[in-house]
Amino acid sequence: MAIDSRIFVLSVLILLCKLSPSHGRTDPSFRVRAVNLGGWLVTEGWIKPSLFDGIPNKDFLDGTGLQFKSVTTGKYLCAETGGGTIIVANRTAASGWETFKLWRINEKTFNFRVFNNQFVGLDTNGNGIDVVAVSTIPGSSETFEIVRKPDDSTRIRIKAPNGNFLQAKSEALLTADFTGNSEWGDNDPSVFVMTISGRLQGEFQVTNGYGPKRATQVMREHWKTFIVEDDFKFISQNGLNAVRIPVGWWIASDPTPPPPYVGGSLKTLDNAFLWAQQPSKFTRTDGILISDYRKYGVKIIIDLHAAPGSQNGFEHSSSRDGSQEWGKTDDNIQQTVAVIDFLTARYAKSPSLYAVELINEPLAPGASLESLNKYYKAGYDAVRKHSSTAFVVLSNRLGDIDPRELFPLASGLMRSVVDVHYYNLFSSIFDNLSVQQNIDFINTNRTQQLNYVTTSNGPLTFVGEWVVEWRVNGATKEDYQRFGKAQLEVYGRATFGWAYWTLRNVNNHWSLEWMIKNGYIKL
Repeated sequence: MAIDSRIFVLSVLILLCKLSPSHGRTDPSFRVRAVNLGGWLVTEGWIKPSLFDGIPNKDFLDGTGLQFKSVTTGKYLCAETGGGTIIVANRTAASGWETFKLWRINEKTFNFRVFNNQFVGLDTNGNGIDVVAVSTIPGSSETFEIVRKPDDSTRIRIKAPNGNFLQAKSEALLTADFTGNSEWGDNDPSVFVMTISGRLQGEFQVTNGYGPKRATQVMREHWKTFIVEDDFKFISQNGLNAVRIPVGWWIASDPTPPPPYVGGSLKTLDNAFLWAQQPSKFTRTDGILISDYRKYGVKIIIDLHAAPGSQNGFEHSSSRDGSQEWGKTDDNIQQTVAVIDFLTARYAKSPSLYAVELINEPLAPGASLESLNKYYKAGYDAVRKHSSTAFVVLSNRLGDIDPRELFPLASGLMRSVVDVHYYNLFSSIFDNLSVQQNIDFINTNRTQQLNYVTTSNGPLTFVGEWVVEWRVNGATKEDYQRFGKAQLEVYGRATFGWAYWTLRNVNNHWSLEWMIKNGYIKL
């Protein structure tokens, strides 16, 4: 009886060790060696610029920042106090208050959103011609056309909804009462010199730019051809064992997502799961049909890259105009949890589902730690409702934060992972580093950073994005090889693994496919 009791206690202890939230890994020696399939189901224009080539009037996509300088005052239009009152023409330099973000209605008509998120429109409570920025929801009074000079696209006139053109009557007065034609001269108060200060090229821009009918054709062709089954074969044959697939929140509403998004991305994600472990049929020479179950052995990490309202304001989170709205309301958080619930329920039984990343790169302080923890706990529960084995990945916030800020939550969650992204880019500290200094930064600084988030009783660690690219000019192939080798050695110590950004890209060093085929990196 005593022996039986000891055996029982030992069995319980072994079970508890297996279920320990600090690890929970079936095979402690396994590490994810993954590549991101970026630019596929969540558009990023810099990855495949040609995707935008057919958009009519493509200079004016959602989120494009425009600055207007009056030719008569010689000064820039400005939303006084950033919005909430009149538009003036008295600024000598252009910055935030002088930048107007486009909302595209169609290729000819637009709304202009100002710094404090109001929309430019006509003062309908006054004389009907004064130009103000007071409305938080655009309507007919906030709809304008941009007319370019035929031989100079930087010179424009702005047609108001009353049929007249805007004019700078003085530095303090912008009105919509200029009628008639223009000679486009410097004495014409309806003429402005336009500067494009910024652009976004994400999923919202490409789908809204093409319009519903054309966007459906363009996007389905892109999804069908950008990543194909042979890519999974290439991945499995070149030292990789997983893919991280960025998806957008609208995928859960497929086949009829809310406009401007178009249906079809869910079917494409289904294909990825088939390709990861797909049966194929072939006929032997004697005429017998054989089912050959080829197992590529590719695991899939589903990554919610774009959350409702955008969690960081970047194009890769499908922000419409650079605004960051995610996490500000409970409804928004619950909508995001529902997306995770949908995706996990759909793929929980697939042997290829390895992990679900609840959100990618939330930006501090807009995405507060409080809202993020609330979402992460609810998202974790949604995954666990359908799967006890899938890892749940929590992305660290971008910004000035403690890399361990998620540990109080994550350490109590079974099979949890914290995702950190390491690029020798996007910061001025890398501007003037030499080849060797970049490599030293990996070996010293990145090692220290990774060690800091790697603890025996905490979540697993995942370098979910990195790339063999830097700000070094004139680097040789050998330089890139050394830089890549250093990153592989350091990031290989992450207890969950790493994922290169990305498989395919027009920029060669960002394309792992190109880097492997051309001998820059060997796995």
